[in-house]
Amino acid sequence: MNEVLSLIIITYNRPDDLLELLQSLRKEADITPLKEVLILNNASTVSYEKAENFIAENPDLKINYILSSENLGVSRGRNKLMAMAGGELLLVLDDDIIFHSTDSLPKIAGVFQKDFFRQANTGIITFRVIYYETKEQQQTALPHKRFEEYRDKPVFLTSYFTGCSHVLKKEVLAKTGLYPEDFFYGMEEYDLSYRIIKAGYTLGYDNAVTFEHKESPKGRQPNYQKLASQWVNKSKVARRYLPFIYYLTTMLGWSWEYLKKAGGHWGTYFKSWGKALKAGFTEKRNPVGKEALAYLKKVKARLWY
Repeated sequence: MNEVLSLIIITYNRPDDLLELLQSLRKEADITPLKEVLILNNASTVSYEKAENFIAENPDLKINYILSSENLGVSRGRNKLMAMAGGELLLVLDDDIIFHSTDSLPKIAGVFQKDFFRQANTGIITFRVIYYETKEQQQTALPHKRFEEYRDKPVFLTSYFTGCSHVLKKEVLAKTGLYPEDFFYGMEEYDLSYRIIKAGYTLGYDNAVTFEHKESPKGRQPNYQKLASQWVNKSKVARRYLPFIYYLTTMLGWSWEYLKKAGGHWGTYFKSWGKALKAGFTEKRNPVGKEALAYLKKVKARLWY
């Protein structure tokens, strides 16, 4: 099999997690599809000595380990690595993910050749994710809001992808552009998803490959700053790509999410309202169009917030 995969990983202050991910990659029975591994250390403040030693001891994994002088965030960090990548397919994993089985790479390399995805002109595919602790399927990592309806489907088309484990054709980015660099954290996947759909591609899910995620089954309690960032960014996304009504409902829906989960921090609440409202006047419109909107409704996308 040809070297088609560029594995992209951003890491920040999780050296043990990164090491375990790389160790699980080492256990893959067939690494011939792997062209390279690109790792960006996003200006971590803790030692990565053990992971760096592992990288030095395993040159056949073709790891390019890059130290950033500043924390670029998710969007800018991934953009940096995607621009460098030489593979036809970009496999993007969070640093707290591990491979669940030892036969994953050939399956990932061939996933776009499946009739279901080839006929649908799919440009990006999310894989099945289970909790590291319990091995139960992670609801928030399934790329559909109707979890019970879609959880057991082997494949389906959807409206967005999950950031922790997905693969995309690099050719797609030539048409859509990269992640939005004004997003430091949160909702960057939605922004890129809408541009992918507008460009004529679909987004898919395939459970033939499983990854384990170290997020707790109880979830990670989002802090108020992350909630505020998600609220503002999702409002920007809705304003850029969707009809005006969805921008309004997104602002309201996410303001309610903030109230439920932030535990106060009223200064940030009112500042976020200001930023979300400002987006209505300052965000450059890039509507997805009628065909893309019809696709979103066909795959039962949650557009209201």
